Amino acid sequence: MEDSSSCSSTVTGLSQVSFLQRTLERLSSTQCLKLQPEEAAPVAVIALQRYLSEPTEGQQQPDSYSYDVTVTDGVWRAKCFVHPSLNHLVHTNTLRTGADISITQCTFVYNERRLGHGYICIEKLGSGAGRSAVLPRIKDVSSLPILVKHGMERSVVLQSDVPLQVSRKHYLSLWNNDDPEGDIWTSGSPTSDTVLDVSKITLLSSLESSFRNTWKSLPLLVKIIHKSRLRYYGKFGLKIDYPYQAYFEVADQSGTMSLVLWNELCPEFYQRLNVGTVLYLQNYTLKQSYSNRSHPQMDHHRMKTFNSVEICLNPRNPASVITVVSPKILFEKVLHVMFVSYRSELEKQSNSFACDIIGLVTFVGRVERVKSKGNKEKYWTYRWIHAVDGTSDRPFILEVFSSSQPEIFSRICPMTYLVCTQMRVCQVEGSLPYLTSSCETETFITGYHKGQPYVSDPKVKSFIQWTKTLKDNLVLQKTAVGGHYCYPSPPQKSQAPLVSVADLKRELETLQYREHKRLAIQGQITAVRYMKNPKSTEGSGCGISLTTASRCITGAAALLRCTLCVLIKCHWLSLFLPDSDVLSWESSSWLKQQQEASEHLCQGGLYQGSFSRRFTFNEKDVLLQWSNLQPTHWAPEQTADSISSVVCPGYYQVTILGINKQIAVDAAYFPVVSSDMPRAVGLPQNPHGNTMLSCLSSGFLCPLTDSASHSESTLPEPEDILRTASELEDMHVMCILDLCHLGGDNVEVLISKLYRVTEVCLN
Repeated sequence: MEDSSSCSSTVTGLSQVSFLQRTLERLSSTQCLKLQPEEAAPVAVIALQRYLSEPTEGQQQPDSYSYDVTVTDGVWRAKCFVHPSLNHLVHTNTLRTGADISITQCTFVYNERRLGHGYICIEKLGSGAGRSAVLPRIKDVSSLPILVKHGMERSVVLQSDVPLQVSRKHYLSLWNNDDPEGDIWTSGSPTSDTVLDVSKITLLSSLESSFRNTWKSLPLLVKIIHKSRLRYYGKFGLKIDYPYQAYFEVADQSGTMSLVLWNELCPEFYQRLNVGTVLYLQNYTLKQSYSNRSHPQMDHHRMKTFNSVEICLNPRNPASVITVVSPKILFEKVLHVMFVSYRSELEKQSNSFACDIIGLVTFVGRVERVKSKGNKEKYWTYRWIHAVDGTSDRPFILEVFSSSQPEIFSRICPMTYLVCTQMRVCQVEGSLPYLTSSCETETFITGYHKGQPYVSDPKVKSFIQWTKTLKDNLVLQKTAVGGHYCYPSPPQKSQAPLVSVADLKRELETLQYREHKRLAIQGQITAVRYMKNPKSTEGSGCGISLTTASRCITGAAALLRCTLCVLIKCHWLSLFLPDSDVLSWESSSWLKQQQEASEHLCQGGLYQGSFSRRFTFNEKDVLLQWSNLQPTHWAPEQTADSISSVVCPGYYQVTILGINKQIAVDAAYFPVVSSDMPRAVGLPQNPHGNTMLSCLSSGFLCPLTDSASHSESTLPEPEDILRTASELEDMHVMCILDLCHLGGDNVEVLISKLYRVTEVCLN
């Protein structure tokens, strides 16, 4: 009999000692392998993939999603299952690609319902800090053999881009459900040269009239004029292999109608079907239109819209036949007409008006995530962008959500030509309007414009001519990437819903990687400290909350108390201990109040990731990597360069004591100081006296410096501002806080506005 403890691959004669190979051999003789620290050699994470969890008999519903992690020790690659108890490490980006981990406990799991299938399940691990020690030694990760237990070499699952839990057929994007992910998504297929019998086709107009009568499915010849993002409707327990749906608007010479692509037809066709694609459709079905979905603005097409029924393309019962044909075959009447809006026209447009825009990108914010209102486990990914078109001295302010175009969304950077279609106008009282994505929005950047129907639009041509008058070096001086950014600023009179400080603590503890939330709490400002440097993002950091056991019993300042608590809990954190040079203010009652408070949440602060960077072409790739989300697959360029530290302009650490004086929280106040800062755009700039209160209320120091005008105005010194902080003594205030999880234990907590209670609209 063959030794079942051995491992095999297509590559033989490997002389290096392999930790992964040795671990797999040891798992043949034990149910659970626990490794001592000296045994657990580091392995590098080269892929981290997410999919819908598999139902298990007799088990309560686990997390909705499971994770497979591919690791390497430099000799072998092994795809392993991440035990659900470790999912929180993915949620906080602690377990991430490009980093080393130490496997300290694992098991080997056989699939009892399938022969020849099993995998390593990682049950406990330690995460390394800093750069990987393994990856720099590897020239080509893809050339490393895949570690497979002897007897399982023929398992297609273990060798393919599919989940280890075999009831699932595909992976999801790591950070949202809207982007195509994996090898199953087909793109770039050529059009068919099939000779079509157009004498038998029917028109869209006849479908609506014959829907409720005896109806025979005759072929359709239509052109796509709008494309929506993907919708993933999978949920735990749903037994559909590819639960996807995508809407298209199609047209022929009689009018327009909605078309729906269902299930496994989405991976096969979604990326092949674009605006301008002509389709010959057979074996489709009709159903009554879904009334609650959004629709693109189509008045500019000047065509009749048939909205009572929609065309359904299904993989079976019946199996629809989709043929992509040459666009020249369709009638010239069906054209895509752009309705580009100039920036100078934006203030005139009504709220929710839909428009297409083109602009030169000057600012790209970091990619953030926000929970879907209807699903607590579903996230949208988005980023803020500024773009100019030469018709106004103000940029477009764009809230761009992922539109199932990950290769474009992740490559948006300053100095690129950006086109966004079907954007919706959001008018803001007292500030500049902005545009936000709709379900039908598509984005295109330099390198993706060729062949698009808008290239001949007169406004697009006019924009291109304007850009030729610009000097790159001057435009580059006004560019920025990443950092904290949130729009619009809170209004002058707040109507924000309040949460308790205890609720804020729970939000901080459950916040996931790059998730953004805006909350309001009430209380009083008890201490303000001027900080010259951001917090370090290296290492594991500290936890979110500090317990009553860490309550300070001395008369030390707030920061010393926080630092002591952190050292007790985490044994490590690099912070600026109080000394005679520290600029700070404390209320007269804070010493007594901090002794009586039960908790002090010390996480608030700024990190290197909180500050935007100037864009340069030389640093383009590393800036894009830094501002995007952690990738699913590791690539060598991830560790080629690291972003340089930014010089911190200084900020204020503000301690807010909850209204019931039980919990205090630290938050950072990072004022806008220059009109060149992205956050200055659209910020109401009513003059004020630069007191601590007026600065916290307005969000900026007055007046803003302006490099373009070479003004000689000087900003107030921190000590001058802190000298006025005594007016905050015992003042009842409401603070608007912006939270963002930056990965690991680093949570950004910023004050975006402070209100006195007299300025708040009471419910």
